[in-house]
Amino acid sequence: MRRVVGALAAVSLLAFGLGACSDDDGGGKSDTPSAGAPSGGGPSVALPDLKGTTVQVAAVWTGDEQASFKKVLAEFEKRTGAKTEYVPTGDSAATFLGQRVEGNAPPDVAFLAQPGALKQFAQKGWIKPLAPDVQQTVQQNFSTQWQTLATNDSKLYGVYYKAANKSLVWYNAKVFGNAGATEPKTWDDLLKTAGLVSDSGTPPFATGGADGWVLTDWFENVYLSQAGPDMYDKLAKHQIPWTDPSVTQALQTLAQVWGKSDWFPGGTGGALQTEFPASVPQVFGDTPKAGMLPGADFVGTNIIKDTKAKIGQDAKFFGFPAVGTGKPPVVTGGDVAVAMKDSPGAMALLKFLATTDAAQLWAQQGGYMSPNKNLDFASYHDDATRAIAQNLIAAGDGFRFDMSDQAPSAFGGTKGEGEWRDLQDFLRNPSDVQGAQAKLEADAAKAFGSG
Repeated sequence: MRRVVGALAAVSLLAFGLGACSDDDGGGKSDTPSAGAPSGGGPSVALPDLKGTTVQVAAVWTGDEQASFKKVLAEFEKRTGAKTEYVPTGDSAATFLGQRVEGNAPPDVAFLAQPGALKQFAQKGWIKPLAPDVQQTVQQNFSTQWQTLATNDSKLYGVYYKAANKSLVWYNAKVFGNAGATEPKTWDDLLKTAGLVSDSGTPPFATGGADGWVLTDWFENVYLSQAGPDMYDKLAKHQIPWTDPSVTQALQTLAQVWGKSDWFPGGTGGALQTEFPASVPQVFGDTPKAGMLPGADFVGTNIIKDTKAKIGQDAKFFGFPAVGTGKPPVVTGGDVAVAMKDSPGAMALLKFLATTDAAQLWAQQGGYMSPNKNLDFASYHDDATRAIAQNLIAAGDGFRFDMSDQAPSAFGGTKGEGEWRDLQDFLRNPSDVQGAQAKLEADAAKAFGSG
């Protein structure tokens, strides 16, 4: 479900005339201007002559996203002489690709949405380590953390080409205005802001609690800020138990919001019956039922699709606030390109995807965010995406990939099971912190094979 929602972010924000959401005029700097880009200049890397070669690429993208990516592939064809063939995987990319491997017909390049899938594929020998020249391009353009996510057994296997920022809080500007509320910078400020919104007669928060992944995003942002990146990594790998005091503290923090049933439309019971798509109109519909919605950058697409609100005017956002003495969290998602064949075409395409050139080609079209630290922020042609991208890049190596996406699917990615169910149960009864921890630990131990 989460991957389907993320795919909706294909809509170009500029096409809908979004207003400014940041006063920053850019500030990222491209290493070398892209060929064919408005800035002019030549290609940033040398690519081989691949005339007579066909490079097959498999990815989840459909609709506008597929059309945008095919323009990237067209530029690759222009520079190399190769032909490309795009194959949609459907939402279950790992299953689709596994079947192609079993049929001895893997694509040259595939995109994966989970670090766990990359590691699994590497361990099975289904993907190939990056060639030295591709590694060099990745090392030049991506922070260490993005490289780590694409590494298994000390070998670099992938290029993170497309990213998501999951550490935003979207809000209704009119509701905030009526309440006299301003954008909070800390968790304590957020609680005060929520109180103002509640006192004005509107529940402060909407959340799609019927979709368990929404609740994991709440937890991950609180935990990353409060416990820090190192502890986040340990919990993600189940190197510490879910009964750890750091988890106790995070759940107690969440209970400061989740324990106030009247802070949600229809109470927490109503939140548990609301799926993610329905939570967006609760904040940005004609008659707002809530003031804020914590969520990723793709919430903007749902605002455009399902409401009349204008981003930058009616709908605005701020970064998820810092909790305690921690830093503001940046939790991400992303799509990593891997080579399923050790062919010149596969490696050449991965090298191209690692450049600012390839990132700029999609950024100019909209509906895209790049983890490439050297992409000029001016490449994003609307202020909303630019501000979100700046927040992502500014995190440096301090960001962390969605924790539940790193876990075995039985724990972190299955409806009605594991973490999704356990956090739903906690939303029902946020006073039972120890009970929630015990359930989370039992389910994690089972899924990770340590109990």
